[in-house]
Amino acid sequence: MTAICLVRHGETDWNAMGKLQGREDVPLNNRGEEQAIMVGRYLKNTEFAAIYASPLLRAKETAMICNHFVGHLPLYISSDFIEKDYGQASGMTVVERDKHFPDGDIPDLESFDHICKRATEGIETIRGQFPDENVLLVAHGGLINVILAILSDGKIGTGKTKLFNTCISHIVSAGNSWKIIDYNKIDHLKSFGKVTSI
Repeated sequence: MTAICLVRHGETDWNAMGKLQGREDVPLNNRGEEQAIMVGRYLKNTEFAAIYASPLLRAKETAMICNHFVGHLPLYISSDFIEKDYGQASGMTVVERDKHFPDGDIPDLESFDHICKRATEGIETIRGQFPDENVLLVAHGGLINVILAILSDGKIGTGKTKLFNTCISHIVSAGNSWKIIDYNKIDHLKSFGKVTSI
């Protein structure tokens, strides 16, 4: 059984402003760095074999901060886990997106099927490389929600679940499939005040 601990990256200025954040390489802000430290401390007693991260700066920064606490493990950067491409809506707030594209037809938007394919390939790669081990994966709200949607047959995830910055979700392999253990856990942020879910 392979277990993956999914962590959404810490807050960025775009998160704080409520902007859709796709492939833009926005770094963590001060709050995001603090969140990454808190989730790293929370996970420090968990034994991981490796860390995977999206190639975008906000995910890599979060992963590197976490790695300081969990043991300076091998860090793998995988484009399978990059955030979804919001196309021409990227950089807009949800209100702005809905105003500009009321029919939901957004030019250059990455299709759900395409994200599903690469996300599935990504977690299968992890299972192939680390069978029967725990792996930490730092990625993005949109990408993690797609994984949750796939594994729950759409009961949670994309369109239904607002994921908080540095929230924790756990999935485990079960034979040839995967199952969700928990999701969107923020116990490590309970004393931190307001948390961001955009």
